[in-house]
Amino acid sequence: MASKQNHISVEDLTMAYGDFVVMRDLNFTINQGDVFIIMGGSGCGKSTMMTMLIGLKAPAKGRIRYKGEAFSEADSATRDRIIRRAGVMYQSGALWSSMTLAENIALPLETYTSLNEAAIKEVVELKLALVGLAGFAEFYPSEISGGMQKRAGIARAMAMDPEILFFDEPSAGLDPVSARLLDDLILELSESLRTTMVVVTHELASIFAIGSNSVFLDASKRTMTATGNPTELLEQTTDPTLKLFLTRGEQSVTENG
Repeated sequence: MASKQNHISVEDLTMAYGDFVVMRDLNFTINQGDVFIIMGGSGCGKSTMMTMLIGLKAPAKGRIRYKGEAFSEADSATRDRIIRRAGVMYQSGALWSSMTLAENIALPLETYTSLNEAAIKEVVELKLALVGLAGFAEFYPSEISGGMQKRAGIARAMAMDPEILFFDEPSAGLDPVSARLLDDLILELSESLRTTMVVVTHELASIFAIGSNSVFLDASKRTMTATGNPTELLEQTTDPTLKLFLTRGEQSVTENG
């Protein structure tokens, strides 16, 4: 079996706000085609990690590379060129409320490409169909459900055919059925598009349903304590903090009767 190609490498990275260190000594690799989970409890820096991966915040120390190319230490023009290959779906969906779904998805195409109106409309319709929203192009965000808003947010993130999709707590605020449907969509897109997915989440159901690789950020130790397939980590770990996180204490309750 051919080895996977490194897509993003995090090397000796420290996350900090001024003198306050959130996480230190982070070393992990996101492989091409991974559904990679950034996981950990509240306050561990999951969302901060994502802001660094997309270039909105600089590491206090260390570096990030995309396919071996320097990213975190590059000039703004180089970072813009590299991150143009990525799409981001924010926790709330972050859709413009005054625009229809079609207009939201068309916006990056109008801004960054030379496609004509007909071509943009075709791309918009395709992206909406991919997320199960065919026929909803002229709806406004307020006219659809929260789960549908998140799907529309994914469609917009995919507008530029990115190599990487970032998701910030995609299941937050959804009922269990809608959350499961969103997980299924992420898996379908991963398998059909062969896109690398990076997902920030603390939702156990999502972690085990979609994660092929992961990193665990331990807030108490202020560093990572594990990386790998989440199911395999649960089976193999002897770290009580990681085990507690991955079971939410259910295992210890069962063992104690």
